Amino acid sequence: MKPVSKRVKDLRSSGIRKYFDLASMEEGIVSLGVGEPDFATPYRIRDMGLRAIELNYTHYTANSGLLELRESVSKKLEKENGIQAPPENILITSGSSEGLDLVMRALLDAGDEILVPEPCYVAYQPLASLAGGMPVMVPTYENDEFRISMDELEGKVTKKTKALIICSPNNPTGAVLPKKDLEGISDFAIKNDLFVISDEIYEKIIYGERHYSIASLPEMAERTITLNGFSKAYAATGWRVGYLTAPSGIIGGLHKIHQYNTLCAPAPSQYAMLRAFEEEESVSAMVKEYDRRRKLLVRGLDELPGISCPLPKGAFYAFPNITGTKMGSGEFAEFMIKNAKVALVPGHVFGESGEGHVRCSYSVSAEDISEALGRMKKVLR
Repeated sequence: MKPVSKRVKDLRSSGIRKYFDLASMEEGIVSLGVGEPDFATPYRIRDMGLRAIELNYTHYTANSGLLELRESVSKKLEKENGIQAPPENILITSGSSEGLDLVMRALLDAGDEILVPEPCYVAYQPLASLAGGMPVMVPTYENDEFRISMDELEGKVTKKTKALIICSPNNPTGAVLPKKDLEGISDFAIKNDLFVISDEIYEKIIYGERHYSIASLPEMAERTITLNGFSKAYAATGWRVGYLTAPSGIIGGLHKIHQYNTLCAPAPSQYAMLRAFEEEESVSAMVKEYDRRRKLLVRGLDELPGISCPLPKGAFYAFPNITGTKMGSGEFAEFMIKNAKVALVPGHVFGESGEGHVRCSYSVSAEDISEALGRMKKVLR
């Protein structure tokens, strides 16, 4: 039998999967490794989804998504993000992950470089590679709050560089880019004629900070693709509805790939999300609870020997420094699975800058957080 493509053979499996597989072999695991909310999807969304099924809204929609949903997203982007995006410049996707894949394939030709600040979401690098691009990793550092350094960007950009991806709030670090940093990135992108892919899926899960969208800055709407969705803020990961907005010169290409790749996002889920923006009270309540868990987790991690943990400003992950334990991140994660029955994600899977850290999710109950901390304390004595 002939082999699969070289692209697939060269594609590495998710580094996270190894540790989830290890955890699945143990009994009584408490997991801080999950990357999704533990809350129920808010009532209005669930109710609308059920009604859509009962009314037989279970067939294809327009490739670009329901017009009513795109109009709703357009109003939200203008009101909350300062982005002027008419419905024709908005595409409803099967989660923001599909949007990310579409953008990589639409922008990158073979050999094109894309700057990827890391630690970063594990899909950025492989999806860029699958599209034929060359991901160029740009380190960020804990002592600078994992902000994106202009010096590091300047040192990595070349004539082959076509795009830069940013994520704020960040997975896995919880870092939030302030407006002045976005202005610096904007100047850099304009100077080097780069597209910017802005992953804003965690925008509503933020603590004491303000979220800014880079597409709202002068001259950036024409070169920015903004990725977002309903999964994280509305505890709707399984509904698989995301959205993106892109300039007129790009959106058509994204439509082309989307119509062959997915055709449309699930119809009942799209109808359900027509009610999402009515659930801001539910979102606020979830964020308030995340904040409580965040403080509980960080306080507990800081009390463990060999571990220090900055307070994350957004998303629902802590990214503690574990170098004081004298273990690498992979070794530490395996040690915790086998000895404490606690599942974590080692920082190295998010890029070289993540080594010396582990990702701990607080999108689990406060009881699970307390139990995990207690178990970790026992084995680190």
